[in-house]
Amino acid sequence: MTKVITYGTFDLFHEGHYRLLKRAKALGDYLIVGVTTEAYDKTRGKLNVVDSLVTRIENIKKTGFADEIIIEETEGQKFNDIKRLGIDIFTVGSDWTGCFDYLKDYCKVVYLERTKNISSTMLREQNSHIQRVGIIGTGRIAARFMPEAKLVSGISAQGVYNPHRDSAARFAERWEIEAYGDLEEFFETVDVVYVASPHETHYGYIKAALAHGKHVLCEKPMVLERGQAEELFRCAKERGLILFEGIKTAYCPGFQKLLGIACSGSIGSIRNVEACFTKLEAVDTRELTDRKYGGSFTELGSYCMLPILKLLGRDYEEIRFESLKGENGLDLFTKVSLKYPNGVATATCGLGVKSEGRLLIAGTKGYIVAEAPWWKTTYFEVHHENPGDVQKYSEIFLGDGLRYEISDFLSMINGAEKHNFKLTRGESVALAGMMEGFLRQVGR
Repeated sequence: MTKVITYGTFDLFHEGHYRLLKRAKALGDYLIVGVTTEAYDKTRGKLNVVDSLVTRIENIKKTGFADEIIIEETEGQKFNDIKRLGIDIFTVGSDWTGCFDYLKDYCKVVYLERTKNISSTMLREQNSHIQRVGIIGTGRIAARFMPEAKLVSGISAQGVYNPHRDSAARFAERWEIEAYGDLEEFFETVDVVYVASPHETHYGYIKAALAHGKHVLCEKPMVLERGQAEELFRCAKERGLILFEGIKTAYCPGFQKLLGIACSGSIGSIRNVEACFTKLEAVDTRELTDRKYGGSFTELGSYCMLPILKLLGRDYEEIRFESLKGENGLDLFTKVSLKYPNGVATATCGLGVKSEGRLLIAGTKGYIVAEAPWWKTTYFEVHHENPGDVQKYSEIFLGDGLRYEISDFLSMINGAEKHNFKLTRGESVALAGMMEGFLRQVGR
């Protein structure tokens, strides 16, 4: 008898799960299905699980394919289960290709090809909680989005659009989704849109997506003009749609904890915020070759301005930009200085100059410091006048961090408006206004 085992969360059970179990069963004579617990899902970084463990087990039983169902509770359990149960074949979907090759020493490992686009015709009919997402753009950030999205329950990647059809085709082949070169056809197959195209194209794509009744998650900076941001948010509100700017730092647990402590009065009244984010980019990258929309501030400014806006607000009295430029006129290093009625702030960004990247929040009773990479906040300290009085805080940051913004985006679509406080519409509008002011000052 050939024993087969597969594992999964099987949340919001749909046709894709059914077909995977059917093909897993066909690999042998006896199929064992491991279902993850809510606690284990959290430790492995899967967010937003909707169905209870009991419901997920019942859905698997109803298929008739599982001869036995077990519970997966800990990391490393797969190896022990394979040895204990005498497994001949371990199988999972092809989106995990390569991840479980280490088990080949103990049994045969089979990656079952994902059935492309079943969600386009079936998912929404079967479960209204599942949002079919389409990606606009095929660059580095879009590639980071794909593995993060599969770790958030309730979202299914359907297709990718790029006006350059060859780029869309390569991306689609890599991630086993559909490629589109026609925007109208693309919009017909999705419920929500993730915009990860070059900065200057965001406005047009967001406006088109909203006009087609689609919720939108857009990478930072969402737009480069204040008026455009106001128009798009107004349009989304009129249509009952969610428009969401994806600055991942805003949604990560560590940053939220840091803000909570900063605003708790622990360090008194906040008087100064200093945020620095620099990285050295290759000279041939888009960030350093796009003479109109490239440069350090448009690329990194959203991160650095975020804690300033959250802690000191939008009502600054003065803002000043100072930049060091490269031969092509793009800013390699930019420092932004802001003056508030009761405080000051600086934001420092660099793509061609390296500096100590940290976040410092100074108050009347102490200060908070988070070292680089503070934008993926995992550790920070609270200091007071007494050098020995130091509180240390840590928080997990999972993967590339995009799963946090995806999870909050879905929560807002499902009616949890409370998540809006992590990055408000007003703050997104203010960021767009800063981008506009900077580009005007440098003559772009």
